[in-house]
Amino acid sequence: MSDDNSTSLVNLGELSKPANTLIEKISSAIGSVFEPWQIKRIAKAEAEANFIKAESEIQITDLHRRAMHRFVEEEANRQENMEEITKKSIPLLEEQSDPAKMEDDWVTNFFDKSRIVSDEDMQALWANVLAGEANKPGSFSRRTVNLLSDLDKRDAELFQNLCRFGWVVGEFTPLIFDSQASIYNNLGINFNNLSHLDSLGLIHFDSLAGFSRTGLPKSFAATYCGQPLQLEIKEGQENRLTIGQILLTQAGQELTQIVKVPSVQGFYDYVKNQWKSHAPIEKST
Repeated sequence: MSDDNSTSLVNLGELSKPANTLIEKISSAIGSVFEPWQIKRIAKAEAEANFIKAESEIQITDLHRRAMHRFVEEEANRQENMEEITKKSIPLLEEQSDPAKMEDDWVTNFFDKSRIVSDEDMQALWANVLAGEANKPGSFSRRTVNLLSDLDKRDAELFQNLCRFGWVVGEFTPLIFDSQASIYNNLGINFNNLSHLDSLGLIHFDSLAGFSRTGLPKSFAATYCGQPLQLEIKEGQENRLTIGQILLTQAGQELTQIVKVPSVQGFYDYVKNQWKSHAPIEKST
């Protein structure tokens, strides 16, 4: 993590209007936490002043001193975490973003949950959520923010790997047809880890019955990383398409908005084979 001088938001230079609005919104919701001064230095100076004042009134024990020092350090670190997350979110703001429309309660809850996050990769994840909500208020529910606070780095990486198998079939859907297949297992997607993601509230996992899309048109396209696959419901077929063993929860669906992952080699053909009964009949020439 960076030191005070690089962390302070005042060092970001001239900010765009959306960035200024975001900082103002955050300060309005959780207090003037982004004033242009060095938080650790100020916090320690204020703590020392409080010690001097307190010592004139009561006897301060070593235990009190250690507790106060711990409190000051913890709050300074949390301040630094909040500033780092905000810094990382600023380049992600869209030109037409209007952070002023964000709900104060949402902002307060967001920083209450994210202020203990010090890992840079996890801070980047939180920054994406903050920017996403600023760009389009209402994109991330408080429940999703609260769920994100329960994820550790391994959980986040596992969910990102799951999203590598995501197709757009009406909406973004990771297609897991067989949790024992090597194409999934090679990336850590297996029965145990899918059960774990289910317990976290990111997916619904049903290894027996699975899930299907219904109400589909006679002819439609599903896409994988921008590559379309034309499908059709043939005469005599049920108007349904099997989509595998998982469904994303609302929180999982919301978090896919910030996940950018590469495709899996061979997965397009793997899914094409799974759906071969829906392949259009090629007309003979």
